[in-house]
Amino acid sequence: MSNDSSITQFLLLAFADTRELQLLHFWLFLGIYLAALLGNGLIIAAVACDHRLHNPMYFFLLNLSVLDLGCISTTVPRSMANSLWDTRSISSTECAAQVFFFPFLISAEYSILTIMAYDRYVAICKPLHYGTFLGSRACVHMAVAAWGSGFLYAVLHTVNVFSIPLCHGNALDQFFCEIPQILKLSCSHSYLREVGLLVIFRAVLRMVSEWRRHKAFSTCLPHLAVVSLFISTCFFAYLKPLSISSPSLDLVVAVLYSVVPPAVNPLIYSMRNQELKDALKKECLHPLHFLRGMNLSEPEVFVHFSGTTI
Repeated sequence: MSNDSSITQFLLLAFADTRELQLLHFWLFLGIYLAALLGNGLIIAAVACDHRLHNPMYFFLLNLSVLDLGCISTTVPRSMANSLWDTRSISSTECAAQVFFFPFLISAEYSILTIMAYDRYVAICKPLHYGTFLGSRACVHMAVAAWGSGFLYAVLHTVNVFSIPLCHGNALDQFFCEIPQILKLSCSHSYLREVGLLVIFRAVLRMVSEWRRHKAFSTCLPHLAVVSLFISTCFFAYLKPLSISSPSLDLVVAVLYSVVPPAVNPLIYSMRNQELKDALKKECLHPLHFLRGMNLSEPEVFVHFSGTTI
């Protein structure tokens, strides 16, 4: 293939060759995906419906949950479908969509995490200035900046990746269209790759330095563990030498930074948060509250239902 214009589809890496292992992969990813949907969906519903959670911390948590849902939905469903239907193909259009949305959502997500670090820093270290630094307008501006910077970052990479000629076939050694794997197919091995990696390298260093400035994170060990997992695995995936690259290693690393954080974040941000737990309980018990609000006793409910008095 002389250039990327002749490629109408790419071939993704299969998790397994046997049908049994393919189905095992499907059910495993389905469980992780449903857990991520449930956890993040409950957080979104609780924050949106409970007025007590309408403050900066939960506003950013809602943004994080939306980004987590988008991130895991960009990669996992296609991989599940390929395992279920025993195929490896993905259209060039869908591949381009993954190349755009995954960097977009990931970069915006960790911008939001950095903002959440700043929020906790101000709340703990400068509580008297909290309302000044994190007013409603400031929160909206920071969220827009996070989403907007992620969008521009993704546009840059998508345009760059699909503007270069591809000379080494269409088979990717990854379960989704990951930028480093596509660059391996390019005719030019160094220029665009180094430009893209430099941007990621600088972004990661900026995030790491920003996180280390905030001593408030000494009380957030589970959160730090997930962030460290993402940064280290993403750093390794994009900057490792080609000499140590292998399909199995790349696959494990990609799962660790693309699938695990969106599924684990809801658990981390809810297990120590009593306000969020109370809001979730309130939402789950909402039908019971509705019945109580009607001032109907249980016998009266049965009378209306069956027409007889019990």
